[in-house]
Amino acid sequence: MPEIPEAVVIVTEGLEGPAVERWARLIAEAVALHPASLIIDLRACPLVDAAAIAVLLRAHRGMVAAGGSLTLRFPRDKVRRTLRLARLDQVFEVDAGVPA
Repeated sequence: MPEIPEAVVIVTEGLEGPAVERWARLIAEAVALHPASLIIDLRACPLVDAAAIAVLLRAHRGMVAAGGSLTLRFPRDKVRRTLRLARLDQVFEVDAGVPA
């Protein structure tokens, strides 16, 4: 049962290499809050690697299992292409709108 309506994680760098582990911990902490909706803001994230995709999938599964949802907000073109190539654009809810 969701405890809070919404949690937002704003990624401020590429999700690759050593940065993935740091962001994985932060995202897991956000999932543990049991929000109804977890938004991962990717507007400042230029790329994601395979380890980052695994982190996002784990967070997605955790949110769905808890009755919540995960949205990737404002992914850059390169990130959207990576998601599309991995066919994950069909798994994740993606808000590709223009940031304010």
